[in-house]
Amino acid sequence: MAVLVWLTMGIALWHFTVFLPDRFWQGIVGAFVGAVLGGLAVGAIVLIIDGQSVGNTTIGTALSAIPGVLIGLGIVWLIGSREPHYD
Repeated sequence: MAVLVWLTMGIALWHFTVFLPDRFWQGIVGAFVGAVLGGLAVGAIVLIIDGQSVGNTTIGTALSAIPGVLIGLGIVWLIGSREPHYD
């Protein structure tokens, strides 16, 4: 269940990237991949450090994915902002 929560949090926060200029690597699809993978990675790290099982979900499980989503989006943004854009 925790994986589903992290995935859903990544997708939910990804929707807000429409308000940003499209500088993500590979566009909106790259932003989607960065948000989902970031949420999954950091959520899993927090779960392992906390010592809980994947079946237990709390509000902390959902909140632990938020920094990962932001980090994932930031990395994809930095990679994309280095490429030349032809506006």
